[in-house]
Amino acid sequence: MEKIIVEVGSVCTKVDKFDGKKIERIKEKTIQFKQHYNEDKALRESDVTQLIYFINNLKKISKDIFVCGTSIFRTLSEVEKNDFIDRFQKETGYSFNIISQEQENKLTTYGATRFAKGKVCVLIGGGGSTEIAIFDKEIQESVNTKIGVIDIMQQFPDLANDIATTPLETVMEYIKPRLNLPKQKADILILAGGGHEKFARQSGIKYEKNTLYEDHASPIMMDIETRRSETKRFFTEISLDDIRVKSNDPDWWYATRAMCAFALVVAEQIGAKYIIPTDISMCYGIIDKGEN
Repeated sequence: MEKIIVEVGSVCTKVDKFDGKKIERIKEKTIQFKQHYNEDKALRESDVTQLIYFINNLKKISKDIFVCGTSIFRTLSEVEKNDFIDRFQKETGYSFNIISQEQENKLTTYGATRFAKGKVCVLIGGGGSTEIAIFDKEIQESVNTKIGVIDIMQQFPDLANDIATTPLETVMEYIKPRLNLPKQKADILILAGGGHEKFARQSGIKYEKNTLYEDHASPIMMDIETRRSETKRFFTEISLDDIRVKSNDPDWWYATRAMCAFALVVAEQIGAKYIIPTDISMCYGIIDKGEN
């Protein structure tokens, strides 16, 4: 029986399918839960109905569905949280499991480091939260912050324009004092928790084959100087409008420049020499650790 794992974040809802042997990303959907919550001071009705409709359609693939939520759902009041969970259960037939920031960090780090060699850092970036772990055989250091890319977009809305007008350095300087950063160093920074490989492949930035270790879920990499120069180019030269026109989910690209700035802030803090962008999320840890 195929199992479906759905991770609902502040911006991106990710759907992975497990056939008993391998995990495959089969769907993604952008629902701006965090942005709309900030505007309305409540979950927006259209966002909730979109999610419920989306989950009910997944039943065509498998009835075995595990749904979990992160970031924005952790910040709801107890009344809001209970009302949402009760409605979700009633209208889909499934529980909505809200994952703590600490558990999200552990589960995602587990998946991202399965084949890594030596000491690495894992950055789990989201719309409303950021988790960072230093890993060497086990998690050596873990730091979490309750800010994400949507918080940065509220400060620098031009990052969603065709070409950004705010310099990359200005965004990084804004992020740095607001982000809890690890004290330990690592040569490799693994980007997880979102569509980082998707971004690299579709944005037009340069990358190469991952030669540091073999993992079908981590096939590409770039050295830090390439990532730094390509991020500047993504801010000042690469047309976001051109990318969105070709994308089947144009809204997904809204906060990608902000996420690039987060990645460089962490890379500089840990002294990274290489960055490995992946689409790995919590599903590996959820399945292997029996969390579902």
